Amino acid sequence: MIDKGEYSFSTCWNIKKHTVGRGMIEEIKELGFRNVELNYNVTEEMMTTIEPMIEKGEIGVSSVHNVFPFINDKDYDTDSVMLGFDDEAKRKRSVELLIRSMEYANRYGAKAVVVHPGEVPFDYNIDVDLKRLYRDHGKDSPEYQKLWSVMIERRDRLSPLYTQRIQESLEIVSEHAARKGWNVAIGIETRSRSYQMPSLMEAKTICENLAGSPVYLWYDIGHAMMMDRMGLYDNLKELQEVKKYIYGVHIHETLELADHWCPYVHSKDLHYFDHFLEAIDYAKVKVYELKALCEPNEIHESHNLITSKIAARKG
Repeated sequence: MIDKGEYSFSTCWNIKKHTVGRGMIEEIKELGFRNVELNYNVTEEMMTTIEPMIEKGEIGVSSVHNVFPFINDKDYDTDSVMLGFDDEAKRKRSVELLIRSMEYANRYGAKAVVVHPGEVPFDYNIDVDLKRLYRDHGKDSPEYQKLWSVMIERRDRLSPLYTQRIQESLEIVSEHAARKGWNVAIGIETRSRSYQMPSLMEAKTICENLAGSPVYLWYDIGHAMMMDRMGLYDNLKELQEVKKYIYGVHIHETLELADHWCPYVHSKDLHYFDHFLEAIDYAKVKVYELKALCEPNEIHESHNLITSKIAARKG
């Protein structure tokens, strides 16, 4: 087992096969990780066996993923209008839930809360149809382009409204955190559906407008690769503009439009992921967010490639 040092590992990898929190964390520790990101499926019941591990220093918590701990309410799940709700009561509830996540993060000594801030709402999940057309016909096909133009017209038209609303919600949360004296960053995460927010430029706008607050970009590498492929933004170009706002990264690779694979190992491409090494090195919190199909030996191999390549860059 190789000690993974400052790198952290998300519980999304093995949460579905555990009902007891301690067993889930022990399995991650066996990979060589000293720190975990507690994802939004972690329940209060699981925390009854994880909290003693945190208190005794058996495991560190790098970050928690909003909404944390898990709540069984579709209005506030991982794919929601969240901090941009039109309904003021729902938006207020979303703000309260993010504050709750920050409270837990502060209690556990975590550096950050990862948040999915919102989306431009659609009547249905148009992204499912877009991805199906992408796979069946290709990005340049008339079928894909026709539906994409419908999605992007609405997204572009409503983005300023929802960006503003998300920003106002984050301002409320930031002011609450300041009053409490919490030293916890809020990382707004790049998303995996084309109508979800923020894009890299939306994140830049929010971070600039909230300069001096604890709001930063959480750069999810695999999601950004996916949005680039679908045509939402130029990932590599815009990354250069937003990298100074990055607080944390989710490390994984996207094959076509399937995410959460081990970088380099599953793509068999030993070069393309190099574009993201600078962002990984720069990030204060570095978290692997991998799917259950990733095997321990693949995780080790991927980590070795990433860390050796970063070391080589520094000479």
